[in-house]
Amino acid sequence: MAEVKTALISVSDKTGLPDFARRIDQLGIKILSTGGTAKLLREQGIEVTDVSSYTGFPEILGGRVKSLHPKIHGGLLAVRGDEGHRKEMQEHGIEPIDMVVVNLYPFEQTVAGPDVELAEAVENIDIGGPTMIRSAAKNHANVAVLTAPGQYDQVACELEENGASLSGATLYALAVEAFRHTARYDAAIAGYLGDPGRQGVAPGDRLQFDLELKQGLKYGENPHQEAAFYVEKGVDEPCVSNADQIAGPALSFNNILDINAALELVKEFRKPAAVCIKHTNPCGAGVADEIGEAYRRAYLGDPLSAFGCIVAINRPFTEEIAGLIADYRADNNGEKLPYFVEAVIAPTVESGAVERLLSGARWAERTRILECGDFGTAIPDTASKDMRRVVGGMLVQDRDLLTVDEDAMEVVTEKEPAEQQMADLQFAWICCKHVKSNAITIAKDGMLVGAGAGQMSRVDATVAAVRKAGARAEGAVLASDAFFPFPDALETAAEAGIKAVMQPGGAKGDEAVIEAADRLGIAMVLTGCRHFRH
Repeated sequence: MAEVKTALISVSDKTGLPDFARRIDQLGIKILSTGGTAKLLREQGIEVTDVSSYTGFPEILGGRVKSLHPKIHGGLLAVRGDEGHRKEMQEHGIEPIDMVVVNLYPFEQTVAGPDVELAEAVENIDIGGPTMIRSAAKNHANVAVLTAPGQYDQVACELEENGASLSGATLYALAVEAFRHTARYDAAIAGYLGDPGRQGVAPGDRLQFDLELKQGLKYGENPHQEAAFYVEKGVDEPCVSNADQIAGPALSFNNILDINAALELVKEFRKPAAVCIKHTNPCGAGVADEIGEAYRRAYLGDPLSAFGCIVAINRPFTEEIAGLIADYRADNNGEKLPYFVEAVIAPTVESGAVERLLSGARWAERTRILECGDFGTAIPDTASKDMRRVVGGMLVQDRDLLTVDEDAMEVVTEKEPAEQQMADLQFAWICCKHVKSNAITIAKDGMLVGAGAGQMSRVDATVAAVRKAGARAEGAVLASDAFFPFPDALETAAEAGIKAVMQPGGAKGDEAVIEAADRLGIAMVLTGCRHFRH
């Protein structure tokens, strides 16, 4: 156990500090402090010694230099059992400092503000704080270091229970978190200053990012793989990473992947929309004037595949929707198809919705219910990156946030799509963006009726989508995530009754494909962009 006789407290975030300081003061622990922290503690009736009084050196340079002094760092770094250190401390009038309570200037909050100037950002780079944290953490066998208000109660309780002493295990755990804290802080500064285009900095030489553990997972994609879920801090956009789970068992690795896929697709639509996701691909999706009908269309897109799906909606999860999920079933030769929903995610979950689902479906106790917040409250971060791990490295790219650009679309055939066909084409195009390549989607009346995902050829993807659509392909429209290199996939679509197609164009064989569309009586729209999803 290490006894704490003197603590140095200097914090930017003063949450919970008065109570913590009062508790250690009652244990007889001497408190050193600086500036605003010392003022606050005195106002609370807590006895404090100013760091400048202890060091005999005033704060200078507008507060830039306060704690950078040998009497501070000598007191932190001295090894208590080292006779040489003890003699030097006596010679220079240095007292041991046994605990440091420090959190840092709010650099990340500052640079997250609108129109922040570089000079303001630089002034919020803490120097003394990280230096004290690192000194204390290096000497963790003798010194405790606290870097977050969430640590106060646990440490205070242990001090109270052990006569103002802390265990070696606690000191070590605090030191580990302290080094993580300064590493995150330095990474944030380096990321801001090294942002491409800022002060002529060239991009690409190094990538640093920080993730924190949100939850451990029972296993990964398969039971023999260990797994955990780490998330970014400060992400305001509604997403699976900051969603709140309202009900159901713990999320699995595959649940999280599928919920992310479902949410990112349904976020694309302004009209009421619903999707059913299996293995990150939509087996159903629907848009309508009201959310109940949108869900019905999504479920009926492929009700057989929807067993065990993830449902995402872009409107509140209400008792009405819960009732539809629990009760509504597709008919299969006179019998209702079996159904089970792994998870539901929505902007909000209204009172009574979970109870309605539980009362209507025996399997509902196994369904995870999540809410992610109103889609309109945050704009997708266009500066954020899509990162994919490969063995020994990381691929980094911009997120694919491009959806429907009507100005870039061009009708290239003699036949033009009718108004409803154009609406369905744009719906199919958005769905296709979220299907694994090679990808084909078929839509009709605001409903995804067929999808061909992850095929090795575009013809195979078209065949798979047509098979899923069945008779519903007659009069429907089709979207392709990349160009048709040859007319063969188009001919397959025409045989099934497809009447309009949307695709990027740009192939050497565009002219032949367009000629085939005219010959087959199909309207074709080129978008000028592709949406591969590997």
